[in-house]
Amino acid sequence: MRSPFFGEFMGTLVLILLGNGVVAGVLLKRSKAENSGWMVITTGWAFAVICGVFVSVLCGSADAHLNPAITLAMAVQTGSFSKCVPYISAQLLGAFAGAVLVWLHYLPHWKLTEDAATKRATFCTIPAVRNFAANLFSEIVGTAVLVLVVGAVSSKLVLSTGAAAGLSPYLVGCIVWSIGLSLGGTTGYAINPARDLGPRVAHSVLPISGKGPSDWGYALVPILGPCIGGMLAGWLLRLLGA
Repeated sequence: MRSPFFGEFMGTLVLILLGNGVVAGVLLKRSKAENSGWMVITTGWAFAVICGVFVSVLCGSADAHLNPAITLAMAVQTGSFSKCVPYISAQLLGAFAGAVLVWLHYLPHWKLTEDAATKRATFCTIPAVRNFAANLFSEIVGTAVLVLVVGAVSSKLVLSTGAAAGLSPYLVGCIVWSIGLSLGGTTGYAINPARDLGPRVAHSVLPISGKGPSDWGYALVPILGPCIGGMLAGWLLRLLGA
């Protein structure tokens, strides 16, 4: 039962269930968390990462990437791309499944929420100011920071024996929290192609009342930006010998 594919699937499912779940709780009408704000969203996403990593390892993925940008970054760093297809496939499927569970969990609230953009925001990212170049740059920078600091946390150049056993997921959660607070206000910090693409597909196919379009015209930004940022940071980690 345990396998790297299953681990990446389940870890990403939990990541999206809890991450998009906190967004839905803050945005959807009549939720008890309605209007609780950006601090709640960024904190919820940080906790979602921690939970996703632990579940991923439990289910068989020692890497617990949960993010195609991380998978690509590690491939560039190591020079081995063998994990890309199975890991990224599992991450996309897990993200889709997690988004479906969020939809089911908040099922009575979709009809009560009138604004279509608000509904879409519980699935995928929406930029605060729509500007392709600026939005792409934000996603590149945010993802590069994620990969670089995660690489530093696990590098023996920083700690001779690496991070203490069991501590890494909490550190990664703190990194994602920091990125959300400091850099996430521009695009909603996808920093993960699966986090945006899987739920966007779910939004497009689910029978959500008054959902409006899935905004595929913007979808390239949260896919391409994290991939570029991840690979750039992976190349830097390789140069540093991390």
